[in-house]
Amino acid sequence: MSDGPSQTRPRQGRTRPETGLPRRQMFGALAAAGLASTLPPSAATAAPSARLQTEEFRLPWSEPGIDIYVRNKHPAGTDRFPGDRILLFVHGSTYPASTAFDLPLGGMSAMDYFAGQGFDVYLVDLPGYGRSGRPAPMSAPAADNPPFMRTPDAAKVVGQVVDFILKRRSVEKIDLMGWSWGTSTMGLYTSTHNDRVNRLVLYAPQWLARTPALMSGGPGPLGAYRSVSRDSAKARWLTGVPEDKQADLIPPGWFDQWADATFASDPVGARQTPPVLRAPNGTVADKDAYWAAGKPLYDPGDIRVPVLLIHAEWDADLPSYQAQEYFTKLTHAPYKRFIELGEGTHTVMMEKNRMQFLHAVAAFLTEADPQALN
Repeated sequence: MSDGPSQTRPRQGRTRPETGLPRRQMFGALAAAGLASTLPPSAATAAPSARLQTEEFRLPWSEPGIDIYVRNKHPAGTDRFPGDRILLFVHGSTYPASTAFDLPLGGMSAMDYFAGQGFDVYLVDLPGYGRSGRPAPMSAPAADNPPFMRTPDAAKVVGQVVDFILKRRSVEKIDLMGWSWGTSTMGLYTSTHNDRVNRLVLYAPQWLARTPALMSGGPGPLGAYRSVSRDSAKARWLTGVPEDKQADLIPPGWFDQWADATFASDPVGARQTPPVLRAPNGTVADKDAYWAAGKPLYDPGDIRVPVLLIHAEWDADLPSYQAQEYFTKLTHAPYKRFIELGEGTHTVMMEKNRMQFLHAVAAFLTEADPQALN
């Protein structure tokens, strides 16, 4: 069953007095498997520089009763956007998009930033993550079922969300952005659907591994999901950061703000002692079967749209060599760019240098002509 609210009837929008944000509910366009329903919007902080509107949708997934959570933010007062001003973000292996891409650090989330730049911005939590429904294997002990939500499954979900957005906004193409494992999801999708993608942003791209991964499914046979503690999340975040740089990397309060929101997104795990976050193991199975085995899951040479790779120097989850090698495989992109940010980790989007990250992505997405002199 879904862990979110059920379908609601559309109602007239209203302005939240504490934020000044206009919010409304409406029925979404027909998705691939049925009608998308909207939810009461969450209380997310808007970018100070823009008046934003937030909408939330649930799309039906292939498993009955399980839905796909989609959030949208855009400048208030308009519902018409060209395809090159529409952006969809998908998360990585462990943590949902809704508590990372739309976490209002310092009063502004990454999602707020792009919406404030005039974008129609979407995020998706894949089934098993965040605000999406929890498939049946997550109601049983992990060992009782095999890993689920493999990369092709995730790419299929992305395709469903893309189709929903294309129909909703009456456009033919949009921009895509993936983080970590999400780069494999978006890369795989784009490699077979170039006709639906304007530009592709790959944040901390996954490629063939020559070093042991920080992520594992734990001891014994790989089950349906794994459990992550708050302490292990912090330790993994700081892996690879010089000791004398660790104290200043994450601004005060930001880790706790992220961890509170993220671990609360799994009510079942949150009731355990100590609290944990449960995450599907499909990504771990793919890591073992493909990336750690020297076998690409897809060919980046099949991507035929402009691509930005953006990475940070202290990323120990997916080290720089993976991004560098991936860059060489983009043999048919009209143009490509690789940016390496200093003093950042796999999670640079939520660290002291986050604005460098956001500015670099926005510059790529908004440039009219990369060959222009000015």
